[in-house]
Amino acid sequence: MDLGLTGRRALVCASSKGLGRACATALAREGCEVVINGRSAATLDETAADIAAATGARVRAVRADIDTEDGRRLLLAACPEPDILVNNNAGPPPGRFTDWSHDDWLKAIESNMLAPILLIRAVLPGMRARKFGRIVNITSAMVKSPRGHMGLSTAARTGLTALSKAISFEAAADNVTINNLLPERIDTGRQVFMVERLAKADGITLAEARSRITATVAAKRFGRPEEFGDACAYLCSAQAGFISGQNLQLDGGSYPGLM
Repeated sequence: MDLGLTGRRALVCASSKGLGRACATALAREGCEVVINGRSAATLDETAADIAAATGARVRAVRADIDTEDGRRLLLAACPEPDILVNNNAGPPPGRFTDWSHDDWLKAIESNMLAPILLIRAVLPGMRARKFGRIVNITSAMVKSPRGHMGLSTAARTGLTALSKAISFEAAADNVTINNLLPERIDTGRQVFMVERLAKADGITLAEARSRITATVAAKRFGRPEEFGDACAYLCSAQAGFISGQNLQLDGGSYPGLM
């Protein structure tokens, strides 16, 4: 299927590795000009070269911290009129509610709620004026399935989800969609961290920890980053113009609820 994205400009945050990289790669493969972002120059340059070699697309790398106003300004200067914005950022660490400080809450809100909201605010008027826009926020399964140890992530990302839904109604009239991807157990560095955390906490091997986590997934495997990237590319496609304000879970069928 031709997704109708050839020549579109895509701005993908936190995309030097993990889920962001998977989304950037999928969009580049579909013909987008892609701006990727991260904090490590070496990792960014390597990723840009890999994506360009694999897809033939034009890829520009911007080293910037999107938690800061200066970082967001740098990113938007590199792609001032994106057709596509993929919001992504590192998630806050798991822990216990009683241990989280005021600063912990502020950092989670800054990274996983305010940074993406401010980027949306910057690009949305232009998208609406040009009558095309696709905004995809990478959030978390914890938005719909809250767990106490992931409270920082749940709270901040639920705020982003609510704001995105609120503004999606008016944007839809101008062919601008705003959707959220909710990953769980996708095989990235984040899952390596979670496996290591479980192994240390329970005094088991990494293989045993991974097996335990895999057993909790209905599909009995971790998701592949490429599967996640392809879902993102579809939500950005011309064909997805009638899908907005939605939360798409990529969790191997594990969510137990109806909605």
